[in-house]
Amino acid sequence: MSEFVVVAENAQGRYQQAVTIGQHHLLADEPASLGGADAGPAPFDYVMAGLGACTSITLRMYAERKGIALTRVSVALSHEKIEVDGVSRDRIERTITLDGTLTAEQRQRLLEIANKCPVHRALSSSFVIDSALGS
Repeated sequence: MSEFVVVAENAQGRYQQAVTIGQHHLLADEPASLGGADAGPAPFDYVMAGLGACTSITLRMYAERKGIALTRVSVALSHEKIEVDGVSRDRIERTITLDGTLTAEQRQRLLEIANKCPVHRALSSSFVIDSALGS
């Protein structure tokens, strides 16, 4: 089981949140355009960071196992709302840059592997989120 992620208001700003993940302490906030102080990444930025990190790590692990000459992975992500069949949906655009002496086949295979990273799989399917009130 993974560690708990705890998020709580920190009284430092209108929407600022203290995020604790094990020994790591982060901030989350909304941009000024949404009434925040932009003191940290917005919540969706963390979603994209998780997807980007998972993608890069998954590709690195695969390249190491297969002996692929991948020298660097970079993942750029953006988020927008789009309409699909009259329904508003979230869309993440992910651009993966692969450096190294790679064949076209290796590059294609790495793209396929990127789409199998655990966070990509979770975001591409329907989550089950159970919510309860604490004491």
